[in-house]
Amino acid sequence: MARRGGSGGWGGWESFPPKSTPLTAVGGIKAKSQRGSIGATWWSQRFIDVLERFGMGARLLRGKSYARKGQVLTLEVGPGMVRASVQGSRPRPYGVTMALAPFDDGQWDAATRALAGQAIFAAQLLAGEMPEEIEEAFSGVGLTLFPSRPAELVTVCSCPDYANPCKHVAAALFLLAERFDEDPWAILAWRGRTREALLGAMRQ
Repeated sequence: MARRGGSGGWGGWESFPPKSTPLTAVGGIKAKSQRGSIGATWWSQRFIDVLERFGMGARLLRGKSYARKGQVLTLEVGPGMVRASVQGSRPRPYGVTMALAPFDDGQWDAATRALAGQAIFAAQLLAGEMPEEIEEAFSGVGLTLFPSRPAELVTVCSCPDYANPCKHVAAALFLLAERFDEDPWAILAWRGRTREALLGAMRQ
């Protein structure tokens, strides 16, 4: 079972297991980017940059072909947890989880006040864009929108590969970046606030 993130760090495994050929996935989610880098917006690229800064760069590349071939079957974003199923070399897809602690109510109250202080934030988010100054708004109340250190992001995969991240986790991370491209609210949902809840609080 591939796991780490937390105290194990991202560089704890130096060797890769033997290569295996994945079974053809049916109805998988194919990455929109079929060549070059993945991530079309500044916020998805920022997410990938954070992962690479954690020392995941080389291992992250192992999942790019999986993401582009559609090996990721499902990807669901919820408060504090992203769940995915990825078709590997075995008949049963592997289960992947990517945990990031959601902000508590007090932290979200502070963040909401900071966001509500800038009317442009709501307008840009409603237009499907992530304001470039949003990270400053969160840091102003002592929070970080994206993980700030490896221990904050914990990934687990049901595969037998002990490398971190395994190619299944890496593929899911790439697809998550593209999900952020499509819907920047998914980043906020991962941190614990849905679009409706945050907009309602900002209006108040």
